[in-house]
Amino acid sequence: MMKLNRQDILQALEHITVPGEGQNMVESGAVKNVQVFGDEVEIDITINNPSLQARKKTEVEILKAIHREVYAKAKIKINISVDAPAKPKANEIKGKPIPGIQNIIAVASGKGGVGKSTVTANLAVTLAKMGFKVGLLDADIYGPSMPIMFDVAMEKPLAINIDGKSKMKPVENYGVKLLSIGFFTQPNQAVIWRGPMAAKALNQMIFDAHWGDLDFMILDLPPGTGDIHLSIMQAMPVTGAVIVSTPQEVALADARKGVAMFQQEAINVPVLGIVENMAYFTPAELPDNKYYIFGKEGAKHLAEDLNVPFLGEIPLVQSIREAGDIGRPAAMQTATAVEAAFEALTRNVVQEVVGRNKNLPPTEAIKITTMAGCAAVKKK
Repeated sequence: MMKLNRQDILQALEHITVPGEGQNMVESGAVKNVQVFGDEVEIDITINNPSLQARKKTEVEILKAIHREVYAKAKIKINISVDAPAKPKANEIKGKPIPGIQNIIAVASGKGGVGKSTVTANLAVTLAKMGFKVGLLDADIYGPSMPIMFDVAMEKPLAINIDGKSKMKPVENYGVKLLSIGFFTQPNQAVIWRGPMAAKALNQMIFDAHWGDLDFMILDLPPGTGDIHLSIMQAMPVTGAVIVSTPQEVALADARKGVAMFQQEAINVPVLGIVENMAYFTPAELPDNKYYIFGKEGAKHLAEDLNVPFLGEIPLVQSIREAGDIGRPAAMQTATAVEAAFEALTRNVVQEVVGRNKNLPPTEAIKITTMAGCAAVKKK
């Protein structure tokens, strides 16, 4: 019977790299204990990867290394324990912040046609009017509308040199820096892209652009819940989400899903609140009358049910639509009820961001690395 040496065992284990780490098993501290009894060896190992595949791979590698480097007939017992990282705290998501951008606000809706882009545009210009540095990323790849709403449909982002690298310079109007896929397509050209192509285009507008210092970057997300939303939240540390809905039941049902998406454990982005758009209609000739065409206070009640803030209501006013169509957001109109409504909404958003930053840890980009993870996100 051959008598084994503990030092020989440790030298053999130095040829093994722990799954998910760059150091060898001894340097990383994964080897907790080695006991030798004649030709028998008992090894205690701790790894961070909880998967069965990682455990089996580690065990096989240890057996091979000792039998090859030390003694082919050694009897080896391996005890593997898992020291997985602690579960992230609520709203603490993995990733890195983007230099120069203080807060990233995603504006979303469960369905189309509720005025999400209109609310986004007016939120952005109102923030700019308040003195904040604002950027707006039109992430609605398949239906970009911001170039029209900001009267820059014929503009093109220029290339500028920043630290020896070529970067896109966002188009700017009304104090808001803007990038949109609409700048790179023809007006009558349909964007027919699969998810990976859309994600690549978004990443270029995020990371290959010179946004400079921003207090707020506003994201106009596509309606619904899907690949674009996941791509954005994997790429950017979203500070919080604003959900836009009309008061009608059909829209509220989808808005509820939008809130649920951001609150998924795998995503966990704070919901800053819900906006009720097209809340009521007041005819110009009857300024004291309110007609609740799509229902009354539906989004407000939904916010109460979901225990998220209600950010405000925007009336159904013809001038809001007209202002968007001519490329001058309605919040630019001074001394009007519309301006007051958007100012109240914007102040509430800013207040929620301040509270969120005070009470919760910094948000970072999410990591969904498996198809199962994506399926879990989409399922709800």
